[in-house]
This record gives sequence, structure tokens and C-alpha cells, in this order.
Amino acid sequence: MAEAQFISIDAPPRAGQSVQHEGKEYTTIKEGLAHILVPHGTPTSLDPNLSKEDTQKQQVFYNPIQQFNRDLSVLAIKTFGEDSILRKQERHEQQKKKADKRKKKTQKGGPQDGLTAEAFVAPADGAAANKRKLGDTEAVADAEESAAKRRKSVQEGADTAMTGVEDTGSATTEVGKPTEQITWRPPFTILDALSATGLRALRYANEIPFTTSVTANDMSEKATQSIALNVRHNKLESKIQAHTGNAIAYMYSFCDKKGYDVIDLDPYGTASPFIDSAIQAINDDGLLCVTCTDSAIFASHGYLEKTFSLYGGLPLTGDSCHEGGLRLILHAIAQSAGRYGMAIEPLLSLSIDYYIRVFVRVRKSPNDVKFLAGKTMLVYHCDAGCGAWKTQFLARHREQKAKNNSTFYKHGFAHGPSADEHCEHCGFKTHLSGPMYGGPLHNPDFIKRVLAQLKSADRETYPTMDRIEGMLHTALEEITFGVEDGASKGKESEKLDPLIPKADPGVLDRHPFFTTTSSLSRVVHCSAPPTAAVRGALRHAGFRVTMSHCRPGSIKTDASWRDIWHIMLEWVRQKAPLKNALKQTSAGHAIMSKGSAHTKTPNEHEQKDSASAAAEADTQAANLPENGDLPGTRGGSTDGPSYLGVQFGVKFDERLGKDQDRGKYVRYQVAPRENWGPMSRAK
Repeated sequence: MAEAQFISIDAPPRAGQSVQHEGKEYTTIKEGLAHILVPHGTPTSLDPNLSKEDTQKQQVFYNPIQQFNRDLSVLAIKTFGEDSILRKQERHEQQKKKADKRKKKTQKGGPQDGLTAEAFVAPADGAAANKRKLGDTEAVADAEESAAKRRKSVQEGADTAMTGVEDTGSATTEVGKPTEQITWRPPFTILDALSATGLRALRYANEIPFTTSVTANDMSEKATQSIALNVRHNKLESKIQAHTGNAIAYMYSFCDKKGYDVIDLDPYGTASPFIDSAIQAINDDGLLCVTCTDSAIFASHGYLEKTFSLYGGLPLTGDSCHEGGLRLILHAIAQSAGRYGMAIEPLLSLSIDYYIRVFVRVRKSPNDVKFLAGKTMLVYHCDAGCGAWKTQFLARHREQKAKNNSTFYKHGFAHGPSADEHCEHCGFKTHLSGPMYGGPLHNPDFIKRVLAQLKSADRETYPTMDRIEGMLHTALEEITFGVEDGASKGKESEKLDPLIPKADPGVLDRHPFFTTTSSLSRVVHCSAPPTAAVRGALRHAGFRVTMSHCRPGSIKTDASWRDIWHIMLEWVRQKAPLKNALKQTSAGHAIMSKGSAHTKTPNEHEQKDSASAAAEADTQAANLPENGDLPGTRGGSTDGPSYLGVQFGVKFDERLGKDQDRGKYVRYQVAPRENWGPMSRAK
């Protein structure tokens, strides 16, 4: 067998090449447009037959499992960056116009006797005015010195990595002579706070064209040495700086100076220790990207005391535990930001495989922080009984009209409690979860722009793009119940404005969490109905229904739990009669004993009303748009069952419950191999 041909680290990077540097041998691996050096003999394959011993050897050199995370992060940051760059350019133009106006005003009031407009300084007070009489040699000297300092300050700023000023001409040759035109380029800076090999930093610098500076930080000196090698191998020394230090201390060092436009926190385990310092180091209108892999903490009841200490809330159990984890992490970020007058806006919040990934826009807005209490909720959860839940917001904000017809919000205490200590459906005791974030998990306009990025993306660079597209479409339907997604299907060719509209800070998510048909049928001990049948029944009744990105087969709806149990009782009556009697102490027995519409015989008047209402619902169902949602849907129910007056017309229409684009998107990934996870912590 022929020996491998080794090349220098300074050779152009290429996948699969063997590199020898300072007596060590490496193999080059390509992901996206970046190349990293992995020591010879380290397994990096996605082969599902790899042994556990081989996967442990990978450690931090390269983890292919998180390529989906990195691909999505590049696209999300690029989408956010286009918005950020445009806003900076607009602010720069406004400042330039103001400066020009001041300059013209100064020239109009005109210095005389040889005093140039640049050297002229407006008097600050009477004494200064007397001192700076025209022709006064001392005043002219002071003004020229001041102007020289300003020019020097601008030049020094242009030389720093984080200013983003790009010189398109030659430098000044002699004092007093005009320079070539300097083009101002908006800065866009990124911090990869826990960088390991620097793969994320390499991809951000390579694949986001307007990035001006990336800092790859790690507290391990060996890791930063590896980062420096990879940066050198990729020829990106001008864009990426490797920094050795504690990420928390490093980010806190930006408390009193300009920070980063994007901060990426991707630790092993929880990101909670890094959140407060990241808020200190992020610029106004910056993007905070956070990954947490400790799902055993934020999505499990086994360590609830640990969950509270890390995230400031108790976990939610049951089907929606991962969505509860998302809301706990957003709550922790919002609480930390609120202390410093910063408000958060979740742009995209996803539960992926074994971890959570959120993209949050952070802006300096004390007025928006006032909504935080009204967007923080507790959850009364009947986890031991029927699985129903009810939310309780800590405060409330109501929109009101001023005398001049402008709108404003009035903040006050919320009424409470919203639920009894016993579940209203089955009588079991409820448990408390939270406090957690109660606002929307996503910004629909941001998701649409990331999807637009995918249209021009290269499949070789982003091999996970099919899954990204499927998950983003599911998240978009989840937040809009399919209404906006369906309305935009005919406008796919329309170019979207790079500016991402700001979400209303007062909007609440009135219908969080989801359920599944298997969980519902488990309570009443019947055969599980098809998901499409239950969704069809809900849509036929006028409710909105979609699925959650967190779990296949999920049902997310604006129907109340009374309506949901009414449908399940009708399923038992119409399709799946119980074979065995329920135990009297069970939650299902309590629900069944309350009865449903079928437990009484409708009189003639009720039959007539029911028939007319059913006919009306059938007419609406026949006129459904392609996305399967009723026009002018109810938008939520707190009391029920109502069914638009159809007390006996529950219709399990599977055709109505199926999505028109079923099978078009890869919405949920199947684990490629056993023990699909974050691998072991680096030694």
C-alpha cells in the first residue's frame, strides 16, 4: 500500500488531503466552505455502524451530528446580517446628511480672514466667543489642533478590525493634500464564544460575505492553537482572530465598549452561565444564538431543582416537554436582558434532536421591557391525570386609546388564579410549571427570509437543506396556523425586503403546547384515532389546527380542552366503543362520567339547529383554501364545547385533516444511528 503524500499546511485546502505540520499528521475535512484539520486516525464518518468506542474518539475534533445546526446557523446569521447591514447603512446616511447640514451651516456663517471652514469652531459660551475672535492666532491654532485630532481619530478607527471602514484608494501622502475617496462599509462582527476547533468561525467568515471580523474564543490553549492552525490553513488570518480565555470574563470585558453584532453560544450542556455576560457583550439590535444540550434538565422532571437553578423555572412534563424547555431558556434570556433595559424578540426557536437552538434579537428598549411580566406565564398542568393544562400570566397589558387617538398599553396585575388546584376535566391535582416565556416562539417574517436564502443555496455546501426547509415550514405553520404560509404560496417569486419587521412586543401566545392522539386515547382507554381524523374534526368545527416542529403526529390547536375531550368522547361513541369498563379512580372515568352530547336525546328544536349548523360547517369546509384552514376562524375558545353550534355534528373528516403538501417536506429526522447525540465531553 502506497504511503500518503503529505503537503504543507500553507497549501490550498482541499477535502481528503493529508497535511504534515511540525511533525504531526492531519487529514483535511470539508464542511460548507470551511476546511478543518483532524488528526490522522480520528473517525469522522456518519456510518451508523460505527462502534461506541470509535464515536468517543471523535471528541471535539469534528462532530458531524451538528452539521444541521451549523448549516442553519450560517443561513440564519446571514439573513439577520442583511437586515443589520441595511439598518446601519441607513443610520450612516442619516448621520452623514446631518453632518453635511452642519457643515453648510458653518460655511454659511463663514469664518473669515483666512480661517478655513474645517478649522472654525462654534463658540460654546461667551468667554470662548471673546477668545476666538476672527484673526485671533491662538483661536486658529486651537481649531486646527482640534480638527487634526478628529482626523487622527477617524484614521485610527479605520485601522481597527471592528470598524468596517474599507479604504478603496491610496493613503494620504502629504499633510494637507486631499486623499482618495474612502468607502464606508458597515461592520458586522461575530463572536464564537466556545469555539473548540473554530469550525463555526471558519464557516461564518467564509460563507457570510459581509462579515468583517470573527473572534474564535476558547479557554483551552490547545483548542486555540488548533483554531490558529485551521485559520491559517483556510487563509483567513485577516478575518478571524483566535483568543484564549474564559468566555464569561471575555464577554464581560465589553460592558463599557462596543461589542459584537452576533454572539454564538454553543457549549457542551447548558448555556445559562454564559447568558448574562453575552447580554453585556452584544450590540444594540444584535443577534444572540444559543444552544443547550441538557435536555435531561430542561425537558424532564427528574432534576426540577436543577432546572430552576439554571433557568429560573420548573420544567413541563409530558408531550410538550421540549417546547416547555424552549420557553424556559427564552425566559432565562429575557430575564437577564431585562435587568439592563434590553428586550428580546425570538426570531426562531427550535427543538432539534437532543438539543435546543434559539436565535434571539436583542435591542435596547426599556419601553419593550415593560411587557416582560405580561409575557411570563405559569402553567397548571394535569400531568398525573388527563394531561390538560391552563396558563396563568403574571401580569397583563391592555391596549388603550389616548385622547389624540394614539394607542398605548396599560400594565397591571393579572387576575388569578386561572385554574383550580384540581383539574376541571378529570379532578386530579394539577402541578405548577414555569415561570416561562409566554410570547411567540418565532418571527414569521424571519423564517420566510431564511427560506428565501435556501432557494439560492448550494446543496453541496448545505447538504442538510432538505431538513432545514422542512423544519422551517413546520415552524412557520406552527406560529401562523398555516394562514400566512398558505397565503404566500402564490408569491414565492416575490422578492422579500431584507429588513425583518419588528414583532409587536405586546403579542402573547394564547395557545402554547400541543398534544397527540395517542396521549388522548390513553386517558380514555380507546384505540387511538388517526391524527388526520382529529385534525379534520377540529377544522370542521371551525378551529385552527397545525402540528408542532417538536414532535411528529402532534396536534397544536386553538380549541379548548373541553372541545378536545368532546371530540374524543364522540370518537368513542362513533368509532371506538370501549371494550372494558374504566376504573372509577382513573382520569378517563371522570371525563367519561361527565358525559357528552350523545348522553342525552336532542329535542326537535336542537335537532333542527344542529342540522342547519352542520350544513353551514360543511359549506365552509367545501370552500377551504389550499392550506386547509377556515377563513375567519375563531381564534381560540375558553369555554365549550361549542362547535359553531354543532352539538351533535362532530365529523371525523380525514381528507380535511390532511395537509395539501404532505410528503413534500422532510419535517422530522430519523436518527441515522444508535446513540445519536452530543458524544462525550472533551477531555
